[in-house]
Amino acid sequence: MTKPAAPTRFLLSLYHTPSAETFACHHSVVRAGHLIAGPEHHIARDHYPGHELILCLRGTGEVQVQGKVWTVNAGDLVWIDCGQPHAYWAVKSDPWEVYWLRFDGPQGARWAASLAVKAHPVFSQLSMRSVRPVFDRIFRRLQAPDVAMDAWLNSDLTQLVAWLTESRHSSGLLTDGDHTMPDRLRKPIETMRLKYFHPWRVPELAAMAGMSPSHFFRVFKQHLGTSPHEWLRRERITHAKRRLIETDEAIKQVASQCGYSDQFFFSRDFKQVTGFTPTDFRKRERGTVAVAVPHAR
Repeated sequence: MTKPAAPTRFLLSLYHTPSAETFACHHSVVRAGHLIAGPEHHIARDHYPGHELILCLRGTGEVQVQGKVWTVNAGDLVWIDCGQPHAYWAVKSDPWEVYWLRFDGPQGARWAASLAVKAHPVFSQLSMRSVRPVFDRIFRRLQAPDVAMDAWLNSDLTQLVAWLTESRHSSGLLTDGDHTMPDRLRKPIETMRLKYFHPWRVPELAAMAGMSPSHFFRVFKQHLGTSPHEWLRRERITHAKRRLIETDEAIKQVASQCGYSDQFFFSRDFKQVTGFTPTDFRKRERGTVAVAVPHAR
């Protein structure tokens, strides 16, 4: 007679309740654990706070998001945005063993969007020597809390996101910030990047993409997270920073070379983006004068 499969065993189950102040400035882990699933293991929710990361140590599981099912094998990690309907379960013939955690915080949705987890929730064949120790460290912190625990958890999660970002780029799934970016956007983006000093207008860029101006604007904002005008402004400010630090060019000259015909508008934009006037930025970066650092830049 075949011996019945063992039911799900929780080897570790940890809880944490961060303060509201913590969530205002940090990501923090609210639950985490280590389990060996039995064939009955099955979780399904309409929605739930936060994001769940599941690292498959061995065996096989499946996850359903956006009406599609993905297989999760040993060495894979799945990222679930719990704010949408989702489900995951062990494959009965080979139930998975997993590390898992659920986190919440101010930028979780942006992290998920930058990694395109709605379209591709599974990160395949990660380096377990890199990723597993981060989970182990998080478990230890939750078991021995201290006054700095939430700050450390935020650091651990940020490192984990860095590993996942590297994995996405090396797999070719992410380019220019979003792997789902239509090819038609690439030409206008590369053109703006190379000729950032040109006074580009949406109709010109839309023509490069073969779209109407209104459609181009919508698609650009959807995939880059900002308007073409704001994207170009930040590109110009980035080049201006380099010129201010690496050259002795006059502010008016820097402004002109970065696409501004009026020094006033350049200085206004520069301060809006960086919190400093161009002159103060140059002095601060060169260490020639003490300048008060703004609060939120």
